[in-house]
Amino acid sequence: MPQSMLGIINATHELGTFQNLTAHRSIAALPFAGRYRLIDFMLSNMVNSGITSVAIFTGHGVRSLMDHLGCGKQWDLDRKRDGLFVFTPDGKSKNEEFGSFAHLAKNITFFLRSRQKYVVITNCNIIGTINFSSVLDHHIETDANITEIVHNGESLHTYILEKELLLSLFEQYKDQGYYSIIDVINERLDNFKVEKYECMEYIATIDSLESYYNHSMDMLKSAAYYQVFTKDEPIFTKVKDEPPTRYKIGAKVSNSLIANGCMIQGEVENCIISRAVKIGKGAVIRNSIIMQKTQIEDNCVLDGVIIDKDVKIESGVKLTGTRENPYVVEKGTVQKGR
Repeated sequence: MPQSMLGIINATHELGTFQNLTAHRSIAALPFAGRYRLIDFMLSNMVNSGITSVAIFTGHGVRSLMDHLGCGKQWDLDRKRDGLFVFTPDGKSKNEEFGSFAHLAKNITFFLRSRQKYVVITNCNIIGTINFSSVLDHHIETDANITEIVHNGESLHTYILEKELLLSLFEQYKDQGYYSIIDVINERLDNFKVEKYECMEYIATIDSLESYYNHSMDMLKSAAYYQVFTKDEPIFTKVKDEPPTRYKIGAKVSNSLIANGCMIQGEVENCIISRAVKIGKGAVIRNSIIMQKTQIEDNCVLDGVIIDKDVKIESGVKLTGTRENPYVVEKGTVQKGR
C-alpha cells in the first residue's frame, strides 16, 4: 500500500553541541560518510518505502539544506502530484517551531489536501535503514492507534498514525501550550493503544559532536556500513560529477572512505574523506573526518580531527583530538604553520 503514507521530517533541531559544524548549516545538512547529508537517510527510507509525498519542516538558516534538496529530483520527488514540500518558519515568532500550532496552521492546507491515510513522523538526524512499509503493516495488524519505532528499546521519536488522529490531537490540544508534534503524541501515549516496532539493524541518532564523530567512524566497520548502505534500499543524495580520486606515488590509504575528485599524496588511515580534498606529500591523516574541498599541505599530522569544508591546512601543522573530544576546524579557515 505505497500510496497510504505521508512523510513528515523534523529538520528544525538547533542543538548547541556541534561546535562550529552547525554555524553555517542546519543539522539536516551536516555531511556524513563522505558523500551524504544527515537528511538523506530518512528521506531515502521514505522513498524506498513507497512514500511519494514528503513534507520537511525546517527551522532557520536552511540555505545549505535547500541547496542540497533542490526540487527533490535525486529522490524522485519532483512530481506534478505529491512530491517534496519544504515548510520554513516566517521568522516572526520563536513559537513557530516544527509542528507548532502556528506552523501547522500556516500549512494546514497541505495536510487537508493530502490523499494519504497514514502519517510517518520522524527526525532528520537518524542514520540507518527503516522499512516504513513493514512498520505500517505491523501498525495495521496490531490495530494500534500509534506505532512508535524503537531501537534497542530506546525511542527514535518516529511514529506512524492516522492523519485524522494527528489533526485531532492538534485541534484538541491547541490551547495547551504544546509546540511539537512529538510532544503532543508523547503526552497522549497513555490514552491510546501504542505499539512498539523494534528496528534490529544499525540505527544511530546524531545529537552531539561526540555521537557524530563516533557514528561516522562506525561506517569504517563493514558490519555497520553494510547495514546502513544496502543494495535493495539505497541511500540517495545530491549527485556531483567529479573525476576519480588520484593516488599519487607515495600515497598510502587504509580502512578509509574516499569520495571522488580527491588527490592524495600522503598517508590516510581510518578516515572519511569527502569530495575534492587534496592531501600533500608526507602528510599523515588518521582517525579524522575531512569535508569537501579542504587542502592539506605537505608534512601535516592530523589525528582525531574534524575539518569542515573549504579549509586550508598549511605545511607542517599538527592537530590532535580524541574520540570524546575531536578537534574541529571551522569552515573556510586557514590553519597556519609555524
